[in-house]
Amino acid sequence: MKDFDVCIIGSGAGGGPVALTLSEAGYSVLVLEKGPWFTEADFFKDELACCRRSVYTPELKDEMHVLEEYDGQNSDGSYKWSSESTLESGSDFWNGNCIGGSSNFMSGYFYRLKPKDFRLRSEFGEINEANVVDWPIDYEAMEPYYTLAETAVGISGKVIPHQYQEPRSTPDFPYPPTIEHAVSGLIDKACRELNMHPLPTPRAILPIAEGDRNGCAYSGFCGSYGCSTGAKGSSRAALLDKAVKTGNCEIRAHAKVYKLVSNQSGQVTNADYFNKDNKKQSVSAKVFVVACQAIETSRLLLASTGPKHPNGLANNSGQVGKNLLFSAGGSGTGEFTYKQFDTELGQAMKQRGPFVNRNLQDWYYIDDKEFGSPAKGGVIDFLFRHPNGISKANREKRDDNGNLVWGKPLKQRLKTVFADTKYLRFEVFNDWLPTDDCFVSLDSSVKDKWGSPVAKIRLGYHDHDLKVGRYLADKSEQVLRQMNASNIRSSVSGSPPPNLVAGGCRFGNDPATSVLNADCQAHDAENLYVTDGSFMPTGGSVPYTWTIYANAFRVADIIKKRL
Repeated sequence: MKDFDVCIIGSGAGGGPVALTLSEAGYSVLVLEKGPWFTEADFFKDELACCRRSVYTPELKDEMHVLEEYDGQNSDGSYKWSSESTLESGSDFWNGNCIGGSSNFMSGYFYRLKPKDFRLRSEFGEINEANVVDWPIDYEAMEPYYTLAETAVGISGKVIPHQYQEPRSTPDFPYPPTIEHAVSGLIDKACRELNMHPLPTPRAILPIAEGDRNGCAYSGFCGSYGCSTGAKGSSRAALLDKAVKTGNCEIRAHAKVYKLVSNQSGQVTNADYFNKDNKKQSVSAKVFVVACQAIETSRLLLASTGPKHPNGLANNSGQVGKNLLFSAGGSGTGEFTYKQFDTELGQAMKQRGPFVNRNLQDWYYIDDKEFGSPAKGGVIDFLFRHPNGISKANREKRDDNGNLVWGKPLKQRLKTVFADTKYLRFEVFNDWLPTDDCFVSLDSSVKDKWGSPVAKIRLGYHDHDLKVGRYLADKSEQVLRQMNASNIRSSVSGSPPPNLVAGGCRFGNDPATSVLNADCQAHDAENLYVTDGSFMPTGGSVPYTWTIYANAFRVADIIKKRL
């Protein structure tokens, strides 16, 4: 007799849909989450808690990563790599360890992938030293679940037809757009003058109250912060709270799973974990679902050796941890002074809270002779600089030559940045091509506080990512110039954003080159499924969260039929 029908490890965007679907169907579900259980009452607009201290993420002294980065070339032309633990460097690759995971702290920019994203290799061909493959499913298989997520998670926006609009089974989003800032109209005007086509950005944010969730309070603090109204469509607020109310779903916080135990036939039998008191516990289930976030999912599987899995659970192909993905691209900024506008618009520009909600998809596919052969492009999103006060002030304490500023000059710099100036940013999202030099392994010499080897992450990128990112950043700068912004600058980098990570357990039809089949079921462990972003063989040119939600709902239906 098993303890539960389904045991889910991880409670973010990959775990929530499975927990809700199966508990509503009457099956017994256990969710094991390493972090604490925060609610709306625990989330404040506190920059110290959010961004200066490890309140929503582990202390690095307890749980670190090891980052392996490019460090030149050897005499034979091979790459050198240097390793450093995040405890030593101060880098933080965690992005929200709590019930609901990092979905609590997302900005909620929600885009679907487009049909060509599912067949990138077929559409654009091979790229040297990139492991680009087509997906084993197509857009049509995912579309109903994108639609389901719109209502279940709560996505607001307005569908505007455009040349790269993906097919939809519904004419519009279930919720109207959130309130827009006056700058959105200025972006629209500039883009149209440049013959570009600005689009409203869908957001996983409720503009109005719905059920137990309140609408957006427009505080201006969204990305990186937990939502105190429940408007943000986190896995916790939108899905897990409902799952618990069915009476069929139990969530255990502070449950650090360190191994999945498998038997002689290769089936997973138990999840072994440490509880809040650091005591070892074990639970059995018919089906196990891993949704720890891409890096930690690969780490857990690699650590879960067994009779049929000597190199790690589901790793008989040697593919677990391989082809890790981040989001490529870059960002830029332009400055506006309030006095450059008339009085009414100047006052409107000072407003904080309403969203910019504008994006450009004119170059989602690039067909420009100056760029080269036709290629996959990406999305440009416009947004304000983050309102964090401490980080804003810190940036002003040194002049352009690096000299410390104090007294009246410092006061004037602070006045300018806080009271006289508005900073409009753009972010570029384009594909991070999978390569042999971006993967997760275990570091046997560095362990967490429970004695488990930590994840070592090699952070190699492909030069093509930078080429596409630079092309899109240049287009973005054109918009800022047309808006008469000053001090326009941008950068494109191969440094990965840790909040946008996928891959490591790609799905496919060939067990020799993939970890999961098209149902996100492990090829060599038939009662094991992976539903976070790990399954993605390529990432598209958008944030991953909507696709993770949709795929998790899809896999939940598959597991429901199995049960």
